[in-house]
Amino acid sequence: MKLIDALEILKQPVPNEAPKMQVYLACGFTPLHLQTFLAAQLRIRLPQRQVGINTGLFGDLTGNIERVEPSGVNALVVVIEWADLDPRLGIRRLGGWRPSNLPDIVQSAEQAAARLQQVLLKISRLVPTVVCMPTLPLPPLFWTPPDRAASLELHLHQTVSSLAASLSEQPAIHIANAQILGEVSPPSQRFDLKSDVITGFPYSLPHASTLAGVLAGLVDNQPRKKGLITDLDDTLWAGILGEDGVNGISWHQERHTHMHGLYQQFAASLAGAGVLIGVASKNDPALVEQAFGRSDLLLSRSDIFPFEAHWSPKSESVRRILDTWNVGADSVVFIDDSPMELAEVKAAFPELECILFPKSDYQGIWDLLKGLRGFFGKPLLTEDDSLRLSSIRNASAWRDSTQGSVSSSDDFLRAAEASLSFSLAREDGDARAFELVNKTNQFNLNGKRWSESEWLKFFTDPATFLLAVSYEDKYGPLGKIAVLMGESNDRKIRVHAWVMSCRAFSRRVEHQCLRYLFEDLGADTIVFDYQPTSRNGPLQEFFTALLGGPPVEQVCLSHELFLKNTPPLFHRITKAVHA
Repeated sequence: MKLIDALEILKQPVPNEAPKMQVYLACGFTPLHLQTFLAAQLRIRLPQRQVGINTGLFGDLTGNIERVEPSGVNALVVVIEWADLDPRLGIRRLGGWRPSNLPDIVQSAEQAAARLQQVLLKISRLVPTVVCMPTLPLPPLFWTPPDRAASLELHLHQTVSSLAASLSEQPAIHIANAQILGEVSPPSQRFDLKSDVITGFPYSLPHASTLAGVLAGLVDNQPRKKGLITDLDDTLWAGILGEDGVNGISWHQERHTHMHGLYQQFAASLAGAGVLIGVASKNDPALVEQAFGRSDLLLSRSDIFPFEAHWSPKSESVRRILDTWNVGADSVVFIDDSPMELAEVKAAFPELECILFPKSDYQGIWDLLKGLRGFFGKPLLTEDDSLRLSSIRNASAWRDSTQGSVSSSDDFLRAAEASLSFSLAREDGDARAFELVNKTNQFNLNGKRWSESEWLKFFTDPATFLLAVSYEDKYGPLGKIAVLMGESNDRKIRVHAWVMSCRAFSRRVEHQCLRYLFEDLGADTIVFDYQPTSRNGPLQEFFTALLGGPPVEQVCLSHELFLKNTPPLFHRITKAVHA
């Protein structure tokens, strides 16, 4: 993006009623064009928001962060450069490059990094924080030749790496990836010495534009894809199973098919991170079964569900897989080596991300793996991620049970040996709960999506609470499947958000959630911030059955009415954890 393009973007009008998005850009240099590019990039990503960017004082990065008022900021962007760790590592401070100064510079940088760590840990509990480590080269102040790294030079890099590694462990701190930034902004083209000396802005315009794009992506933090549907022949492996046989397909270096092995390996890593993997292949199901019996396959049968191996159109396979997963096409990636198959599926599901497998293109497979990381990458893994596939496998038994009579459904529920665990917290430290609230559609109180800043600020009120519910039965654990957010005042509770995973449908978990609010939290009345959406039909049906009529906005439910219209509950409450 050129500077003139950024200025034109910022001239475009935004509706007065659009919600505000206030970002604080903390840096020790003059923000100048970085501020302009960042505002433009955020405007592109958030066209329905009024984006404003505040900045602090020159030369006082840590102080700028300390002066941030969390209540007035939706996101904090921190850009660190070497001069912020010690002014002598910049070029505007003269008189400090003697060899005798270097040990003190290194020690000073370590102390500055420690102070930065403290203030960033503190502010990130209240404001989502994006951090970029130094992107500019160190000045040539070391006495070794340029092609030989100096010991103290390496110590400085170690200080920065340690700071980044420590901060990255915090869910609300997002660290810009230096390797990705290096691929799109060559290090040798980043520094503008003249601009730094004259204006205090050290970046070239191309680097400022690229860096702003990376930072804006971390601020926006869009939800990731949920599932990958893959073809088999000439995709997951090289060769045609029906022609080459089970032993003829390959993914090995000696047969020049190693790229298929890389794809298998990466798909297995996605499965381990909770991404759903399905197969859509025009193939003989018996041969597919035999192929997945090979011990050298890097993606195992247990990683995949469901398998759609037959001779019907791929779009039919994709439709059944989406139904089994109960996810939308916009949350899934489909990979096939045939342009025709991709076109057929894309015509049926325009929102599906369809990607051609790059056969015999080594750079193409590398780009594919990087692209998949972009689609599926998440800030952190939770225990619930490992349970997602097994819970979907077990869902068919529940679907079958709900198709019978009420009495047979009750018998099934009673025999399932289900147990629920409730975790009540007065703070926000639950990444899985945040994920559930922002991706659940069908059982969702009002469809509201919460930004990280809204989520963090909500829990600053001591009256608020977060209730998370986990489920397990004899078929296996489902993990955390329901979340309620609200506030409790005397014997009245107001629920601002309530979501439940579709994996928990037909188990009467929703009734148990309300029973907990009434009996364990002592509520006489619960008021729900209910709003109908195009997709929360299951919640509307639940309220209709409970209230005896269609719900309206601000649903009010008494304990008496709840007891009157609640069916039998067969769960065991194994524990109630209060934090």
